[in-house]
Amino acid sequence: MTGAVIATLLGLFAALIPGGPAQAHALEPGYLELRTAGPDRYAVVWKIPAVGGRPMPIAVRLPSVCDQAAPGELRWDGAAYISRWIATCPGGLGGGTLRIDGLERTSTDVLARIDDGNGGTETVRLTPSQPDAVLVGRRSLGQIAGTYFRLGVEHILGGIDHLLFVAALLLLVSGWRSLLGTITSFTVAHSITLTASPLGVITVPVAPIEALIALSIAFVAAEVVHLRQGRRSLTSERPWLIAFAFGLLHGVGFASALAQIGLPQAAVPAALLFFNLGVEAGQLFFIAGALAAVALMSRLARGLELRPAPPFVAALPAYAIGCTAAFWVLQRVATF
Repeated sequence: MTGAVIATLLGLFAALIPGGPAQAHALEPGYLELRTAGPDRYAVVWKIPAVGGRPMPIAVRLPSVCDQAAPGELRWDGAAYISRWIATCPGGLGGGTLRIDGLERTSTDVLARIDDGNGGTETVRLTPSQPDAVLVGRRSLGQIAGTYFRLGVEHILGGIDHLLFVAALLLLVSGWRSLLGTITSFTVAHSITLTASPLGVITVPVAPIEALIALSIAFVAAEVVHLRQGRRSLTSERPWLIAFAFGLLHGVGFASALAQIGLPQAAVPAALLFFNLGVEAGQLFFIAGALAAVALMSRLARGLELRPAPPFVAALPAYAIGCTAAFWVLQRVATF
């Protein structure tokens, strides 16, 4: 997977990468939690994603039976704007319509979780095309699985830094056996930490991990350049090893996004499993799409009898990926 075709493909891909650290991931979803705080009373937690350093212009509209008390003061917690207040809803929330005003003018989702205080949890996903939902009570396991699977797919496909790491691995390896082993190793590693972090088995600060994730991309990009120069190393000889080591870091990054979304307490294992499966499905979709595009462009190049590109062209994608990752490292370190 070398030469002008993959250089052109990944060079164009890298050229489209936004530069800021806040843009390295797709916009995280909003999160709404309503937890029983007494008869007909609910403790509300409302997390709003940031856009340009300000809260996204969206607002919660609780079912009409609830008092429409003003939300609490918004506070920045380093990842999102959070508001807390108590809502009174005579008769409960069942049958009422929950809406996120302004969501239809955005490109993000809101995950709402309603806890009835008796072990029952309803999880609702609101989207720009469907910003409201009728609350019907506890959601089935299948509905929870579908919601978290979609969230996993959307997170990996919107996480430009994770995709760049996978793209750098594609540039580094050669041969189907090496590719399969490397991607499998990366998958196993980030599945371990993605599962362990929400369960409290490991606890690490998010900001340094995000900087290390960017550093891992820069490292692999540098190894690709060295390989193009004929300098082989442990990384190029055993790519599965470095994929596993850095996969552990990326799994913590996935887990930090999942922590912002929240997990339904009555179905934590299922939500974790299907979020992880969604991440894997999105990753495989990206890899399949990249390989299919390369195969198509290779066929076109042969049909047009294009001349081979100069050797330095093959290294351009690695330089583009490495420079972008280095920029992210500096910006993320600056936020410590």
